[in-house]
Amino acid sequence: MSKTNEKFEKRRLRSSNITVVISISLVLFLLGIFGLIIINAQSYAEYIKRELKLEAFFNNEYDAKAQDKELENQAKYIDSLKTQHVFVESTKYISKEQASKIAKQELGVDDTSLFEENIYPASVQITLKPDYVDPAKIDSIKNVIQANPIIDEVVNDDKLMVEVYNSIDKITFWLMIFAVVFLVIAIVLINNSLRLKIYAKRFSIKTMQLVGARRRFIMKPFLLESALLGLIGGIISIAILSGLWYYFSMTVNIALWNEKYLYLMLILIGIGVIIAVCSTLLASWRYLRLKTDQLY
Repeated sequence: MSKTNEKFEKRRLRSSNITVVISISLVLFLLGIFGLIIINAQSYAEYIKRELKLEAFFNNEYDAKAQDKELENQAKYIDSLKTQHVFVESTKYISKEQASKIAKQELGVDDTSLFEENIYPASVQITLKPDYVDPAKIDSIKNVIQANPIIDEVVNDDKLMVEVYNSIDKITFWLMIFAVVFLVIAIVLINNSLRLKIYAKRFSIKTMQLVGARRRFIMKPFLLESALLGLIGGIISIAILSGLWYYFSMTVNIALWNEKYLYLMLILIGIGVIIAVCSTLLASWRYLRLKTDQLY
């Protein structure tokens, strides 16, 4: 009879552990999907910000004798942009010939006889780092660039920059709100699963306490088991998430890997372990404080 009860307890314990692991895996999987959305939304926002370039036009030198010196000064200035200014990510030089070709394309002029060559000045397109693409900072950045005497004018689409920045700011704000809400839901669901597991063992916990076991001794195996279950649940959720993301990225033809994915994996495992341990600690501590007749 005792062997039958022992087998039944082992089966019930195994079933309880499997249920907890599945619950943790599913919750962390859904949380991971939301994390992927946030990471890719931020990457896309940074890509859009990099497309909002500044264009600095050089002073137009018409004297053919001074053009060699002019080109030398322009090259030195472009080289100094990234070394002297932290807000510059990359630069692209546009010569007078290239500027004329661009102007012909935009104006729809094909006949060179109707278009005077090299009337447009050379310029440098400046790509700012995403953190500096901010309407509040852009005017001061333009002033810094235009302070150099070889720069005639610095232009950008201020209206477009403001609209894009405000849109990105709103989207990021609401994504973070939903992420916090989703994290709270994940904590509640994992906590409930583990509380049910501890509830099933409340008599064992109280029995060990009555025979003189210390609280630390009683809680230690439960905490270690919960940490292991949280770790397993996190690994399973990452495995499922990785498989689905691989299929999705191959289908849609987008980047398979982002360095932020590693942080997402560590966060998912950390959330699984921390929530599992904290929930077990609170639940077991609660039953240790109850009197025997209150367990019923």
